Amino acid sequence: MAIFLAGLAVFAMLYQPQVLLPELTRAFSVTPGAATLAISVTTGALAVGLLVFGPLSDRRGRTVILRVSVAVAAVLAVATAAAPSWEVLLVLRGLQGFALAGLPAVAVAYLREELDPSVASRAIGLFISGNAVGGLTGRLVGGLLTGVGGWRPATAGVALLALGCAVAVWLLLPPARRFVPVPREGSLLRQLAGAFTDPALLALYGFAALLMGAFVAVYNAATFRLETPPYLLDPALAGLVFTAYLLGSASSPTAGLLADRFGRRTVVPLAVLLAGVGVALTLARPLAVFVLGLCVLTVGFFAAHAVASGWVATRAALGGRAVGQAASLYMFWYYVGSSVAGTLAGRAWQGSGWTAVALLAGGLLAGALVLTLLLVRTRSLAPG
Repeated sequence: MAIFLAGLAVFAMLYQPQVLLPELTRAFSVTPGAATLAISVTTGALAVGLLVFGPLSDRRGRTVILRVSVAVAAVLAVATAAAPSWEVLLVLRGLQGFALAGLPAVAVAYLREELDPSVASRAIGLFISGNAVGGLTGRLVGGLLTGVGGWRPATAGVALLALGCAVAVWLLLPPARRFVPVPREGSLLRQLAGAFTDPALLALYGFAALLMGAFVAVYNAATFRLETPPYLLDPALAGLVFTAYLLGSASSPTAGLLADRFGRRTVVPLAVLLAGVGVALTLARPLAVFVLGLCVLTVGFFAAHAVASGWVATRAALGGRAVGQAASLYMFWYYVGSSVAGTLAGRAWQGSGWTAVALLAGGLLAGALVLTLLLVRTRSLAPG
């Protein structure tokens, strides 16, 4: 429950500006491409934070990082709601992104260590579902409150929600009982270099960047498309479109169960293909088909991500590598993909409309599919 609430808070704060992007363009007189920086600077700083918190958690433990990360990020969310200028808002969002890194850097490693292997995949799936619920909550609350009073009340509302979750995490999170510190051997750079020696892990890192890049590209640009003809939705109605995330919260644990039964090498490519079908559906003009495309994309994305993130932790453990470091590197490239592709999507929309956005996302998913096919050919490290 503590990890679920932490995921809810972190991802509500992280992606809440997504539904506010058109409002931010008007409030600060910036272009759509510039407005996406409200998300990209956060995910970029988060990626950097992962390189710090992952190795640190391998030596110092997981629980303190989890608690402090959520609390500091929530306080920064309150400050962001009062930002006097665009530049200050971006600085605060960058600091917040670094603080948010504590959860994705250590959550998967924490769950894998503290839970029996027979339920670890399902638990990680539930954690990913908390991420989905958080992403949905941030967008819904943001959209509703934007319609009432603009982006500041929307940001403040999500900040208060995050503060409540932070208190719950401090009270509920059990202390680690199975954590074994990883001795420091050489410099951090040398340790990081050692994590790039397994071809399967390398493929999973690249997969994370491409998969997340495609997903964020579609959702960043979707907010602009929904407020323009032929849809002309206000922020509150546009926010309701993000209820597609509920499907992601269901597909994550389901994918974990399927992976336990049929294997990761089967489930992940199929999930990527499903996400690609979703992107193709968004090219249709009717709103119902566009929303259906978002739903299909969301199901495929969360299924693939839930299984791949658990795959990284398992592969690292079987290969004798630091689990926290491997998991943080996976998430590093995941958020690098989000930061880069999210901004590219804003520019694609600004320059050539939705077709360009769909081509960008489709190309990224095609690359991810190629990497999954390479993963199928890698040698398994599992005993027997």
